[in-house]
Amino acid sequence: MGNFVDVKELNKQNKYIQNVKLLVEGRGLKAFVYTLGCQQNEADSEKIMGTLQKMGYIITENEEEADILMVNTCAIRDHAEKRALSIVGRFKHYKAKNPDIIIGVCGCMSAQEHQREKLKHSYHYVDFTFGTGALHRLPEFVYNALNKKKRYFDIDSDTPAIAEGVDPLRASSYRAWVSIMYGCNNFCTYCIVPYVRGRERSRKMEDILSEIKDLVNKGYKDITLLGQNVNSYGKDLEEKTNIAALLNEISKIEGEFWIHLMTSHPKDASDEMIEAIKSSPRTSGHFHLPLQSGSDEILKKMNRHYDLEKYLSIIEKLRKDNEKITLTTDIIVGFPNESEEDFQKTLEVIKRVKYDSIFSFIYSPRKGTPAASMDNQIPESEKHRRYDILCDVQNDISREINESYIGTVQKVLVDGKSKNNEGVYTSRTQGNKIVHFECENDYTGTFKNVKITRADTFALYGEII
Repeated sequence: MGNFVDVKELNKQNKYIQNVKLLVEGRGLKAFVYTLGCQQNEADSEKIMGTLQKMGYIITENEEEADILMVNTCAIRDHAEKRALSIVGRFKHYKAKNPDIIIGVCGCMSAQEHQREKLKHSYHYVDFTFGTGALHRLPEFVYNALNKKKRYFDIDSDTPAIAEGVDPLRASSYRAWVSIMYGCNNFCTYCIVPYVRGRERSRKMEDILSEIKDLVNKGYKDITLLGQNVNSYGKDLEEKTNIAALLNEISKIEGEFWIHLMTSHPKDASDEMIEAIKSSPRTSGHFHLPLQSGSDEILKKMNRHYDLEKYLSIIEKLRKDNEKITLTTDIIVGFPNESEEDFQKTLEVIKRVKYDSIFSFIYSPRKGTPAASMDNQIPESEKHRRYDILCDVQNDISREINESYIGTVQKVLVDGKSKNNEGVYTSRTQGNKIVHFECENDYTGTFKNVKITRADTFALYGEII
């Protein structure tokens, strides 16, 4: 069925689930999943844990007691790949003590051929690998590993498809990830995502709405719609639709909940989508719009398909009649050929837009991407110098914006007790700002009002009302 896994394949995997359950049930076997990378990886890991639990495994947070060890990898930066391989290397000792332990590696890194080959030939204790598009086949891989069949290194994920009905084991009872699409068609010159997650594939609207309704009925209060580029949702579906139509349908669902989007591409930010965001009280609190660079010349080299003028016009439209919306962005520092003048242009945009916060990254060459072989690669020392300057500029802006909240009352969703301070609770506003407050009662997972009494660069502090 094109972008969708057919029913026959899903039924086959359900049979594997039952077969594994017969082998596992009653033995108290445990499973551990280590997750690296983005929110989409976190959502994938929830599905991995849900599938493992369905097969009879007990999910554990202690890797030392696990009978099956999974590493869900990231490939966005070199550091993430090195960390993943280090974790896989650590698992070797568990296998040496107990040869029956199963070790699997999945996610973006294992979707790359050179990394797949490295895992196959240099990590002989790894039982199987698979990419992001073969997650639904996990029962098959586990069954084969339990029956001591040959090691398996999936290559089918090069043409991934959407599999409905793979139920997640959600990490939270009030915040949830909902993937609305997978993959990317943009081929930014620095990015490995289209090569490891495939082309854009949108879920059917009815499936998304059904999942969200179920979450709201279960009491979920904060739902993030996930996709490499949620702005282009629906373009590949037979029944044509778009992100604006989806948001409008979600707004009709009864209940008290917030909707966030992660992440957006400026080239696909239509006026219709912007109006849909602004018109609903569920979506108007926060928007993440990656800039990457404030230089038109660098944006061209990045293959971003927009210029600064278009980008700033989107910001203006988002803020019109909605000045309290919080805006965040992504910035890449030290992209090949980025001059000091290019970098200063980025700083100028940050000062002009005044983002609430930014996610800043030092450029990391990714094998197989055009940018990795570009001339004029920036020295590491210069990348770090620019990165430090960028952070200093943004920190001043973030502090100034946060201090403007002092004296206001903010509605927050309580996340629970602070790990560092006894009696202090952590929460977030609809604009995704962290708010700490002292309280004797545990209101985790509920909405509360907090009066802001002080602020710093990274958080607000207040008193519960």
